[in-house]
Amino acid sequence: MFHKTVVVDNTGMNQWAKDRLRELSEEAFFYDDFPTDPEVIKNRIGDADCLMVSYCTLITRDIIEACPNLKYIGMCCSLYSEKSANVDIVCCRERNIKVTGIFDYGDGGVIEFGVSALVWLLHGFGGKRWKERPNELDGQKIGILGLGTTGYKLAKALQDFGADIYYSDLVRKEEAESRGMKYLPLNELLETVDILSTQLPKNSCLLKEAEFERFGNGKILLNTSIGPTFSVPALKKWLENPTNFYICEEVGVGDTYDELKDYENFMYVPGCAGSSEQCTLRLSQKSIANVEAFLEQNA
Repeated sequence: MFHKTVVVDNTGMNQWAKDRLRELSEEAFFYDDFPTDPEVIKNRIGDADCLMVSYCTLITRDIIEACPNLKYIGMCCSLYSEKSANVDIVCCRERNIKVTGIFDYGDGGVIEFGVSALVWLLHGFGGKRWKERPNELDGQKIGILGLGTTGYKLAKALQDFGADIYYSDLVRKEEAESRGMKYLPLNELLETVDILSTQLPKNSCLLKEAEFERFGNGKILLNTSIGPTFSVPALKKWLENPTNFYICEEVGVGDTYDELKDYENFMYVPGCAGSSEQCTLRLSQKSIANVEAFLEQNA
């Protein structure tokens, strides 16, 4: 059992998970906002030995070193890599603090968002239409940049609508290629497809001005990642051509909304695609399972 658990921000965990954390701790404290002031974060954590956090709040070396009792940090979000994490994993390793993350909890809503947003834009159901006449997904050349779990599920869904799927990833995917999905290096992918969907770790930036120029005009960029996956100035230059469209929701937009809101070809969907009831349940179950596993291993 932990002595003190602090849920430092709005992690998205449901009531069952919060009650379970109380059972696993002598005392537990919960916060439902997103603090940005490091001093506020330090004060909230204090002498806690268990910290739960979303992907939104930075847990820096300075914060970790100011909270010497920490033994466990549960990220209620995906932990792809040390570079993309909002927790200083290196510092935690030096201080023997266990850090866990969760995976595959919000895929369903993200995939439904991606497919539905493309359908609305292709057909013009929402007032904006990609081309002069409505289009179907059938026969469209669609590129998937980042063929992890979410990217692969989205690719399969689009393929079922008849789209031709191409992908680029650090690792070749035999299962995807056995389904007829074609691997291409990034530059060839950009030159081949008309629609590009990015599913990349947070803080990735693979698309800069040269890549947008190679992608060309009359194209669609769909972003289902956490925050931008591109150079924002390069995207804005690309959006100056009215035949290009950029689609994202509030997780993908990050802090770029004010810069992009005046572009007519910016298709913004308010709301988080990965915030369904089912997503919340999976996030809660997986986050608690990590906590329970840590306590069992360290009993």
